[in-house]
Amino acid sequence: MKRPKEITEAYLKELDKHIDELRSGKAATTFEVKDIAALLHIHPTHLSNTIQAELNRSPCDIYEERLVNLAKEIILTTDLSIAAIARHLTFDPSNFSKFFKHFTGTTPKKFRDSHGG
Repeated sequence: MKRPKEITEAYLKELDKHIDELRSGKAATTFEVKDIAALLHIHPTHLSNTIQAELNRSPCDIYEERLVNLAKEIILTTDLSIAAIARHLTFDPSNFSKFFKHFTGTTPKKFRDSHGG
């Protein structure tokens, strides 16, 4: 296997692991690209360039997409308040609502309400 593919697979594996830690409440903070790069012992710019070249998407785009999907999952499958979900995902509640709305076009509460929450 070529190195760029190895790096991409390692990134996705670490990202999945981190999302699982967020899901279970074991993560103290949300990661940044530099955190995953450090785990993989490579420079953040090299990681970003490699992921972009391999997947035609930035590592941030992939991470944010998975984070939004996790937020949607928690919103729809629990009765936790939106503020509690924000804290569970290591966000300040007001920043979480802005983040969620930026990617979905709606607030977390409206999302829950529109899906029978």
